[in-house]
Amino acid sequence: MEALIIEATEFTPDVIMDPDSNKFEMSGESRPENAGKFYEVILNWMDNYHSLRYWRDSKFNDKSSSTVFEFKFEYFNSTSAKFILDILKKIETFRKDDMNVTVKWYYEEPDIDMKESGEEFASMTGIPFEYIVV
Repeated sequence: MEALIIEATEFTPDVIMDPDSNKFEMSGESRPENAGKFYEVILNWMDNYHSLRYWRDSKFNDKSSSTVFEFKFEYFNSTSAKFILDILKKIETFRKDDMNVTVKWYYEEPDIDMKESGEEFASMTGIPFEYIVV
């Protein structure tokens, strides 16, 4: 499966979804003019990744491989928050299908709002987050 790499812009985050290197990360700011168009690509990629992992894990009984999704946002607007939640709901589906998935939520020490956003996402999805201060 091909990696999904989207370089950051002034309005969109850096996105790395690379199953070969096992690197799954979103970082920077998210306030795209058309959030639906931007995040649709990521959500579709995640659907394909889920299908691949589900097939591979069930066919080869390979439940040992772990996937870590890292969120390193500096800022996101309310429209982006809806799509970040959609991504996390897909991750929740991975976990329900017994895939070994971890979510790491990074935030700067003084940015309590960003930590609280992660806590709200964790509460809404039921995914235990690992919080990391940078």
